[in-house]
Amino acid sequence: MNSSATVAPASPPTAAELGRVEAVYKKVGWRLLPVLLVSYMIAYLDRVNVGYAQLGMKQTLPWSNEVYALGAGMFFVGYLIFEVPSNLILVKIGARKTMLRIMVLWGLAAAGMMYVTTPIEFYIIRFILGACEAGFFPGVILYFTFWYPSVRRGQVIAIFMSATALISVVAGPISGATLKYMDGINGWHGWQWMFLTQGLPAALLGITLYLWLDDKPEQAKWLTDAEKNLLRYNLESDTDKSANAGHSLGAVLRDPRVYVFAASYFMLLGSAYTIVFWLPTLIQSWGVKDLFLVGLLAAIPNFFGVIAMVLVGRHSDRTGERRMHYMTCCIVIAMGLGITTLTTGSIWASLAALSIATAGMTSATPLFWTAVTEYLPKSAAAGGIAFISSLGALGPAVFPSINAAIVKATGSPNASMYVVMVVYFICGSLLVAAVGSKKKIAAEAH
Repeated sequence: MNSSATVAPASPPTAAELGRVEAVYKKVGWRLLPVLLVSYMIAYLDRVNVGYAQLGMKQTLPWSNEVYALGAGMFFVGYLIFEVPSNLILVKIGARKTMLRIMVLWGLAAAGMMYVTTPIEFYIIRFILGACEAGFFPGVILYFTFWYPSVRRGQVIAIFMSATALISVVAGPISGATLKYMDGINGWHGWQWMFLTQGLPAALLGITLYLWLDDKPEQAKWLTDAEKNLLRYNLESDTDKSANAGHSLGAVLRDPRVYVFAASYFMLLGSAYTIVFWLPTLIQSWGVKDLFLVGLLAAIPNFFGVIAMVLVGRHSDRTGERRMHYMTCCIVIAMGLGITTLTTGSIWASLAALSIATAGMTSATPLFWTAVTEYLPKSAAAGGIAFISSLGALGPAVFPSINAAIVKATGSPNASMYVVMVVYFICGSLLVAAVGSKKKIAAEAH
């Protein structure tokens, strides 16, 4: 069934049906979120595991830090090129077929990383990986708009995006253990085993999503007719908060605020991935040489990030406020990074400061996307979300290389962290400027 097929408008639910609204959304959440959460965990792991892999790869492939930084960024070049087309295709063929294609291909590409032997091969396979995965994240964000009204979307996106913090809690220990204990098995290096074992699960999950998901509520056999009607009624009654309501994608792309959103996301994503890619190396610079211990220590800040992400998302939904929550998170990140640079002589003090920064970092991204989905009109959400996401993806394509250049020039990671601190403050300010106050948006809408 084509996901774009039209259906009759929903009828107003009865009082009894409205009384079950929380139970219905809980039912939807348990059906959709676990499998999407696990899928995003694998997606994030396959993006960032090169940060751990380089610790082992440098022993057999002694490339410079600049080579690894450029390879890490090449992922996002492929991501940029194919992201918007993927989301537009999702609207035509549905989420199930789109996720099947994305996840099977990216799983095979991620596993293929184990065969790289030259920098050129490294760049090519990272580009292919980004091209294959392009569309997964914006596709899921768009998919949520098919099921949840805006008032519920903040916490749902926060739960979904907690995958990045959840997988980061275990990614370090798992990657470190694989590098250390599987090195030499079957004649393969530990980093080769890491790419293989962390890549293939994506292909299997792609098949699972195809069999488990439904494109829209009206297609879900596990919902009653009354539950389908309730979900559709809430979606149809959901009001666009921006002055763009009803506008086409072309009109949205002519909106200067969309580019301010993209600039904010460019800085947010670029800074975040700079920290993620270099965190293992940063921990090593503290004098920690055991690869497994590096992974264990890297997990600590992300544990606090998981808790903060859900709590901040819940509070933002309850108050209906996004922009100052986001700005506060950016300030917290900058403060945490600043303290980290001042406490490099103490592992535990540095970890505590990184935990503060990570709490803000994990909380900021779902707030950003909730604000975006509330601002964009439904008629242009697919292309608008992918457009902002794809431009933002340029951040991780260039920031790691800039970071590597700064570290090489100064001989210390501290200077690059000062730059990142400033960038976080700017990206928070940009979103505040783009969204505006509720009163201002209401005036524009009329």
